[in-house]
Amino acid sequence: MITLTSDFGSPYPAAMKGVALQRTDARLVDIAHDLPRQDVRAAAFWLREVVPYYPPAVHLVVVDPGVGTERAAIVVRVGDHAFVAPDNGVVRPAARALDGDIEAFEIDDSDAASSTFHGRDVFAPAAGDVHEAGVENIEDIDGVTPVDDCVDLALPDATIEDDTAHGEVLVVDDFGNAITNIPGEFVADAATVLVNGERAPVEPSYAHVAVRERLVTVASHENVELAVNQGRGVDAFGVRPGDSVDVER
Repeated sequence: MITLTSDFGSPYPAAMKGVALQRTDARLVDIAHDLPRQDVRAAAFWLREVVPYYPPAVHLVVVDPGVGTERAAIVVRVGDHAFVAPDNGVVRPAARALDGDIEAFEIDDSDAASSTFHGRDVFAPAAGDVHEAGVENIEDIDGVTPVDDCVDLALPDATIEDDTAHGEVLVVDDFGNAITNIPGEFVADAATVLVNGERAPVEPSYAHVAVRERLVTVASHENVELAVNQGRGVDAFGVRPGDSVDVER
């Protein structure tokens, strides 16, 4: 299969699919096309959370605020998986979450038909070619050259000092839940915590508090999440992606 991930919305992903289908009969599976626009870190987080659940695949990833510049186009191979993406770090957290060594290859994009839609003109053709050649044969594809490394992107770690965790909001999901980088085990034994100086209960799921009430929970990503039962935690806690969060037990 080829998975597709972008911040394109609609209808641009359809053009990428059309190009890929001219080169391969692979099953095309959408991961998301409504990621925060031009937010490489948010895309990297969600890829890390989703890709490890897939069987071996070629992952076409286009969140590319540097399109048309000198940034490289790459293929990253990790075991039986391959990522086709701009070289801006977007795939590195997901690659690290898979088993295997990370190998990088640069794609020759010098003859791209446009300077603004490399998803269609560079990455989709490359994803089709990688699928047809096989992930193990990336070196044999014309216009693909091994390189020593590619741009790294590391999601920040929280700092734990005694009973206080200093972190930040990494992403906000479509429910308005503010997902931090504070590890969930920090609040495992707490009944309540202070979040930026305001107390909130720690609960195992949203419905453990009344509708519209705030809570702190540890969701499927295993990080501390600021939420509201049937509401938007991002508004109730007054935070946005990148904002600092101090949690005190």
